Amino acid sequence: MLAEYLPTLLFLIVAGAIGVALIAVGRTLGPKRPTPEKLAPYECGFTEFEDARMQFDVRYYLVAIQFIIFDLEIIFIVPWATVFRELGPLGLVEMAIFAGMLLLGFVYVWKKGALEWE
Repeated sequence: MLAEYLPTLLFLIVAGAIGVALIAVGRTLGPKRPTPEKLAPYECGFTEFEDARMQFDVRYYLVAIQFIIFDLEIIFIVPWATVFRELGPLGLVEMAIFAGMLLLGFVYVWKKGALEWE
């Protein structure tokens, strides 16, 4: 029974060996010119700060949440569109309610100014 898994095991071994070999070749043959900018920690797109209690703008995260919401909307709309004919008018009404609720949320966020950048 284990012989059935031999091709999968062989594939994993070869893939791991290729990955390790590429990393080793990159480390040995790659350029090594460290600068203070390259060695500095990079996090979140802004420079590091001393005080952990420093205030920062959260509008970036609001836009990220909006992106996730609309991404989830697409995840629900694409399968719905593939079976649209089988769902009939009730499916159309349900999707219209779903899209309308998301549109209301978008309008609310827009009116509150969360999408405005200074």
